[in-house]
Amino acid sequence: MKNPYQKTIYACYFCYITQGIVNNLAPLLFITFISTGWATLSTVTLLTTVNFATQLLTDLLSASFVDKIGYRKCVIAANILSAVGLIGMAVLPELLPVPFIGLLIAAVLYAVGGGLLEVLVSPIVEACPSENKAKAMSLLHSFYCWGVVAVVALSTLFLFVFGRENWRILCFIWTILPLVSAFLFTRVPINTLTEKGEGMTVRELFGSKLFLICALMMFAAGASELAMAQWASAFAESALNISKSIGDLAGPCAFAVLMGLARAFYGKFGDKIKIEKFILICAISCAASYLLTALSPIPALSLIGCGLCGFSVGIMWPGVFSLSSASMPKGGTALFAMLALAGDLGCTCGPTVVGFVSSAAEGSLRAGFLAAIIFPIALIIGITALARLRKS
Repeated sequence: MKNPYQKTIYACYFCYITQGIVNNLAPLLFITFISTGWATLSTVTLLTTVNFATQLLTDLLSASFVDKIGYRKCVIAANILSAVGLIGMAVLPELLPVPFIGLLIAAVLYAVGGGLLEVLVSPIVEACPSENKAKAMSLLHSFYCWGVVAVVALSTLFLFVFGRENWRILCFIWTILPLVSAFLFTRVPINTLTEKGEGMTVRELFGSKLFLICALMMFAAGASELAMAQWASAFAESALNISKSIGDLAGPCAFAVLMGLARAFYGKFGDKIKIEKFILICAISCAASYLLTALSPIPALSLIGCGLCGFSVGIMWPGVFSLSSASMPKGGTALFAMLALAGDLGCTCGPTVVGFVSSAAEGSLRAGFLAAIIFPIALIIGITALARLRKS
């Protein structure tokens, strides 16, 4: 008999592609927003800041209302908010007296949707019956990577073929996916990890050593990933003297592809590899990739280091999610919400550390990447401490 929850998992795949759209479509249109006079070079980056700040706030608040409202209503609302935000990005600037305010409102709307999806989708998949939860979680998160690649590659192709003046049509096209996902969630079965009122509270989580270690690992996972992902293109262009177009392909796109391949690999062969060992191996590999990128005098080897980092960080985020859920089965929604918050904080701090250290080192991104090695090392310490605590 076919598993009825397979349709639920497919709908969740769509959600993670939507997250890739939410986080990466607006940056592709920054130059367009500046050329139309809606933003300046100094203000346009505020859209990214508002996006991630809103997602952080959504992560923090969601633990208090998701269980009360229910997973189904919340995940449908998350997809609709993502779609409305994408439509608003095309429509609101021309409706309001200050166009940039329209862009900010749109960013808040799709960021709330994206933040809710981040909190909801992983526990929904975790609650689906499956033989290997870690495999299912890894494969799920690979679809975020494919979403990033798709939105960057297909949007660039669309703008090249049809012209930048048709960018609004592009926004409307990308709303199809979250709307389809919202429709699917009106029909598919949804389980919960705990019964209503049985999950741990945020206060109980922060009183647990086990959770604090898991939160540290999640922070380190997010920082390890974004510290390289956000600076890979700039590093390829400035330090390795590679053109911007090739730098973008060798940087963000290649990074996302390799990260997705790592997650798909574990999604396929995870039953043969324990998740704890795989996370540890990947953390050590990630530390080595930062060293190779920072210290190699040969540009080709530095690029290999960037790619190795993409593959190494692939399992970290979904792996820590799955490992934490297995270690704390009563964690419930609050566990996933607080882990998402810790991961997003890491995503914010990782690139910031690289930027600050590079600036202090007279613009040397190699110095920034060398400093970022602290993040995979923190993950190595965390996974070792978690293994000892679980044994005791």
